[in-house]
Amino acid sequence: MINRNLIYFISDVHLGCDLMDPQDRERRLVSFLRSLPEETKALYMLGDIWDFWYEYHDVIPKGYARVFGAITDLMDRGVEIHFFPGNHDIWTYHYFEEMGMHIHHDPEIHEFDGKRFCLGHGDRLGPVKRSYRFLYWVFHNPVLQALFSAFVHPWITYRMGFYFSKKSRLSYEYKMNYKFSGLGEPLAIFCEEYAAAHKDAPVDYFVFGHYHCDVEMTLPSGGKLMILKDWFRESPFFVWDGQSLKKSVLQD
Repeated sequence: MINRNLIYFISDVHLGCDLMDPQDRERRLVSFLRSLPEETKALYMLGDIWDFWYEYHDVIPKGYARVFGAITDLMDRGVEIHFFPGNHDIWTYHYFEEMGMHIHHDPEIHEFDGKRFCLGHGDRLGPVKRSYRFLYWVFHNPVLQALFSAFVHPWITYRMGFYFSKKSRLSYEYKMNYKFSGLGEPLAIFCEEYAAAHKDAPVDYFVFGHYHCDVEMTLPSGGKLMILKDWFRESPFFVWDGQSLKKSVLQD
């Protein structure tokens, strides 16, 4: 009997982003998904897997057939697929869940082999700007979402989404060279505040994406903050083998 003890984590693939080589990025993701061994128990996708995703009741973005095929194959093998929407692919309503994926909209605690993991995308955590929190509220307001879906045609929505995606190229180039400044970062502050409020159930690993940089640091509270790098230049992932969380990169 196969011992399913491997848990994988990826983030910030940004499928569809017209930067560098989007076709190669999708190819690498499919290759990664198809490379997961029989011992895989779960895959956690920690947001911004898609650069833009808006889902109507009867309409979803075109493309990504090979990605969804590989995800479906994993689920058919018994692998759990967990998805935490990021700030680019937040408009997921029912399609992923109908496929059999587990959707998580806020950071959550998951326990593996006696270790506690705090998992999420990483945006809007800690002391972030009020303007960002207001924008997040607008994007997640169910009334505004219903009105938008009812009165804005998908043709307009997707062209708007990918237009603003292209406009944010400079932001991506900045993020790809972002230097995480340590304990002063909003995410690190969130982790320390969370640890202080949950001393009776300490977190061993805080695992996030969003920052587009590779981070591994031990917090004063004792847990480890691990941030996944994006997929623009490489294909990074974390894997939990039952004893430790390790960084790795897909080798083509």
